[in-house]
Amino acid sequence: MHALALILSVPLALDGESATGNSTGIAIISVVSMAFGYILLAGLWFFVFRDKARAKRRKDSSGD
Repeated sequence: MHALALILSVPLALDGESATGNSTGIAIISVVSMAFGYILLAGLWFFVFRDKARAKRRKDSSGD
């Protein structure tokens, strides 16, 4: 995974266009990373910060 991250970071470090010659690849990487970020935030909210999740954690910890 570390090598893959290094390979993907090179075009971003070179400002995209200077590495690839066009901006389509960088646009796709940007859209995918933004979508992944929103999915991650939604998952955090749903499983950690939602009222039902908080109540469940309180209920589980009080049983010990």
